[in-house]
Amino acid sequence: MKRDGEAMPNNQRTEEGFAERLRLVRTSRGLSQAKMAQKANVHYTHISKYECGRSRPSLDTLQRLADVLGVSADYLLHGAENDAARAKFQDTELLRQFQEVQGLGERDKRLVKEFIDAFLTKKKLEQLVAG
Repeated sequence: MKRDGEAMPNNQRTEEGFAERLRLVRTSRGLSQAKMAQKANVHYTHISKYECGRSRPSLDTLQRLADVLGVSADYLLHGAENDAARAKFQDTELLRQFQEVQGLGERDKRLVKEFIDAFLTKKKLEQLVAG
């Protein structure tokens, strides 16, 4: 137990960080503990234990939780900022293209973003007209 003024041990910070990140990501995805447990194929009481810091998932379970939440296992464990924003892409060709776009100049990146925005707007309008 930490007393006022004492540094918290790294492993305790990691445990609390994992529990907090798991809860925050789950709630931001609009998932109840029961729904997340169902999707990850674990008993719902395990989710509660993970989020309270009373238990840690196995590596296999950790990966299933990360998959359900659309983040990496590394993000859940360590909170790496790059992984927080990284989506799980099913289309590896699209991911490769986005990675290539990152290497372009600012003007070219802006043009790609404008094209994507225009395309998505067009698709939304088509859906509204059809729906």
